[in-house]
Amino acid sequence: MTLSARNVSWTAGGAEILRDVSLDVRTGEFLGIIGPNGSGKTSLMALLAGIRKPKSGEVLLDGVPITALGRREVSRRLALVEQQAETGERITARQAVELGRTPYLGPLSPWSPEDDAIVEAALRNVDMTHLSGRLWHTLSGGERQRLHIGRALAQQPKILLLDEPTNHLDIGHQIGLLDLVRRQDLTVAAALHDLNHAAMFCDRLAVMQGGRLVALGAPREVLTTERIRDVFGVEAEIDHESDGGCFIRYRAAGQSRPASRRGNGARLETVAGGVS
Repeated sequence: MTLSARNVSWTAGGAEILRDVSLDVRTGEFLGIIGPNGSGKTSLMALLAGIRKPKSGEVLLDGVPITALGRREVSRRLALVEQQAETGERITARQAVELGRTPYLGPLSPWSPEDDAIVEAALRNVDMTHLSGRLWHTLSGGERQRLHIGRALAQQPKILLLDEPTNHLDIGHQIGLLDLVRRQDLTVAAALHDLNHAAMFCDRLAVMQGGRLVALGAPREVLTTERIRDVFGVEAEIDHESDGGCFIRYRAAGQSRPASRRGNGARLETVAGGVS
């Protein structure tokens, strides 16, 4: 299943937020969308999800304009996890995941044992079965984010869109969540803030600046000192590793060289589900 943006533009309040953006989310890949605040990442995610309609251009889902598809049909193929997806309802963790089955329910298709099995599998996948009876408001930020992923998995989509999914999480939960997503048999596009996380988990990166797509490619090709300086306004040094990965060391204002990978600037070595 493919998801493509073709020369999409979008405006809000008379301001042009996105300008002539084109990209393809390849089947089975983890595409990271990076850029400074205000660069258009969240707006692009909303267009890709079909929540907003572009002013010009189009978004295609399997070659069909997403605006020509009904919301139920889109939701069966594509799931979006937003930055601030909260609720004031007194629902349990399990009920939050059950919401993912909504696109499949109707007068002629009531809740079934199959829906129960899908929800239980989603809870197991995000390691939240033991908290399934807990009320939403009693859960931590990391637990809620896992449930958001669980709800999306219960939709059984082919494509998963994530808008800055690690916001407000500690480092262990950030790494664990991205590793969890990467291990799913899904096509993923995620707007990310942390460039080292993007380099670690993503197959390709799309760089946004001022509402435009300014670079698209493998992390080690896209993340250069010149581009980081131009797009993010900071000095950095890039370490290229033998496995094809890369690591970014930033330079504080007035610092003569990037922080060392040892001592105060030591690199964090990551493992699945946490940091060592």
